[in-house]
This record gives sequence, structure tokens and C-alpha cells, in this order.
Amino acid sequence: MRYRKWQNGTDIQYGHGQADYWQDNPRGVAQAVVSRLRLLSGEWFLDLGEGTPYVGGVFGKHTARSFDPVIRARILDTEGVTGIANYESIFDGETRRLTINATIDTRYGQAAIQEVL
Repeated sequence: MRYRKWQNGTDIQYGHGQADYWQDNPRGVAQAVVSRLRLLSGEWFLDLGEGTPYVGGVFGKHTARSFDPVIRARILDTEGVTGIANYESIFDGETRRLTINATIDTRYGQAAIQEVL
């Protein structure tokens, strides 16, 4: 598996050949997890069934018990993820933000994820 490296967390690196990729690296798998969490259901024109079902599954009234299984399943279904070592979600009702902190087990070792949705 190859994933583009992000320089300082903002820009994709180019011009260095294979050095521009995370290959066989837990950070690449973590990047794939974050990308999958950010993709909304129906957002990708090539596969409208792909994406995280935020509407109805995560965001909305009375979803406190349902969003963790949805997000955990999305993480576990990412290529290269073999398990979730630690998982925590924090919902802030005032800002309506959901923070996900997870440590994932990958084929290449562990990686940490922190994402605000």
C-alpha cells in the first residue's frame, strides 16, 4: 500500500520519487482511516454508496449510542487495519463537535488517530 506523505500536515510532497510515499507504514494506514472518516456517504461520484453515514447514523438527535459502532466499523473496514487498540469519542454538545481519539493496530504497527468531526 502506498499513501502520499503530507508535509507539516498540510501539503502533499512531490518530486522525491518513492520518498514521497508512506509505503508499508502505519502512518499511511492512519491517513487512509482519516480520509475515510472525512468522506460523507454519497459524496464520491464514482461510488455513491461509499462514505461514512453521518446523517442518521452519527449526527442527529438520539445517536449517542449508535455513532461509536458506526465509526468503529468504518475504521476496522479500512485496508491495512487489523484492530483497534484504544478508542475514545468525546461529544461536545455546545460546539456540536465529535472528537475521535484512537490507536489502531495495522499490518505495520500501531498508529494514533485524532480527528474532529
